[in-house]
Amino acid sequence: MGKKPFNDHPFAYHAEIELETTSLTNLGQGVGRVDGWVVMVPYALPGELVRVRVYRNHKNYSEADLVEVLRRSPHRVEPRCPVFGTCGGCQYQNLDYEEQLRWKRRQVAELLQRMADIEADVEPVVPSPRLYGYRSKLTPHFQRPRPGESPAIGFLAQGSRRRLVDVSECPIATDGINIALPKVREEVFREAGKYKKGATLLLRDSEEGVVTDPRMVITERVGSLRFRFLAGEFFQNNPFILEELIGHVGRESGTARCLIDAYCGSGLFALSLADRFERVAGIEVSERAASWAEENARLNEVDNCSFQVGDAASIFSGVDFPGEETSVIIDPPRRGTDHTFLKQLFDYAPARVVYVSCNPATQIRDLKSFRQNGYKILKVQPFDLFPQTRHLECVVTLGKDAG
Repeated sequence: MGKKPFNDHPFAYHAEIELETTSLTNLGQGVGRVDGWVVMVPYALPGELVRVRVYRNHKNYSEADLVEVLRRSPHRVEPRCPVFGTCGGCQYQNLDYEEQLRWKRRQVAELLQRMADIEADVEPVVPSPRLYGYRSKLTPHFQRPRPGESPAIGFLAQGSRRRLVDVSECPIATDGINIALPKVREEVFREAGKYKKGATLLLRDSEEGVVTDPRMVITERVGSLRFRFLAGEFFQNNPFILEELIGHVGRESGTARCLIDAYCGSGLFALSLADRFERVAGIEVSERAASWAEENARLNEVDNCSFQVGDAASIFSGVDFPGEETSVIIDPPRRGTDHTFLKQLFDYAPARVVYVSCNPATQIRDLKSFRQNGYKILKVQPFDLFPQTRHLECVVTLGKDAG
């Protein structure tokens, strides 16, 4: 099948136009209009007059590359990374940090209103203690190298699904990772001929140092607790804000006697908050993750927690806590929860739910179901786990509506 012809309405291919950007999307793109027609421009900031080059026209908007900033925003700053604007990893290194937080708060409020018709007060975003050097896990990629050539090792280019940008240092990664990265790159360059296809590398900062083997057992310290798990498995990768996030989740869990951590992983929330509750249960669909949670309970001498592997069709079947005396924490993957899980949760009818999400769009999609099943939004609190990027963590507290 041949390449689809370029749709030249309303702009010709690579037409250069001027516009004023007035907003930012939740994907971090500047938004402007030309005669009412929406144009989205990565790296253009609100209030700027820019010259852009159109590369795609959709049914009701166009996409364009930033060519020149004709009138700068007072909030524009110099990015720290030399490949910012080419690498697609960061969207906001050119925007001062207070404005990053203001726009992320606004984007959550707009998503609530647009996706779920919810008017709710969104708390100011809790800032990260570190604006750079915070990321404790990095996964650069490389494609199959051509004979005699060294591959680019890095991340997808802005706007591309395949082309990689070579990244020799990443300012948002920890110092330990950036110290280890040259050696990892040298090993790939030295052995490039043996690769029949590309690969994804791993660099994970931990108590054991920077680990590159995803099968290695590592230790992460959060407050007074230690968590052990395999280096390749999921764990929050901004350790500098974790205590504040966990503290907030604990306070929002309320005064219930019991706690269920419904996506417990290696036990982060369940074990960190165990001293607030009489009994705690962690549920995890991964048998390996649940076994790490049990080991971490023993490691930290927490004796009021139990962990179980939850079958997707009967998540709460092994829990004997009364729903009206229980708070539930859910921290699902980016895709959010599913209908089966939500139905079981609503049937269980916990007194309070604290919903933690790294993807506010899927979280807000799920909030519509909560409202339909008698839950009221009590608080919306974003956390900036990912400075310089469009990503954030959002914690929504939900309680049974007495009315």
